[in-house]
Amino acid sequence: MKGIMMRTTLTIDDPVAASLQDWARRSGKPYKLIVNEALRLGLRELERPRAQPYKLVVSSLGPVQAGLDLNKALAIADGLEDKAIAQEIMLRK
Repeated sequence: MKGIMMRTTLTIDDPVAASLQDWARRSGKPYKLIVNEALRLGLRELERPRAQPYKLVVSSLGPVQAGLDLNKALAIADGLEDKAIAQEIMLRK
């Protein structure tokens, strides 16, 4: 990316500078090119929209019938589904 070049002085934390120097050495690219690439990548990451945290909406199921064990909700749902299927089959006859 060619354009206006600006010369500036930055204070880079030692661990970050070491990582940049290591990356430059391993890639065979000049240090300043690696710094610019890292800055570009970091800026893109900063500009990327962040996902909003998921918000769970709590709803009341109404009063619970006496004797109904909600810990067995799947079994209850299966039973209700079986009844609905049986009624549908009876209507088809």
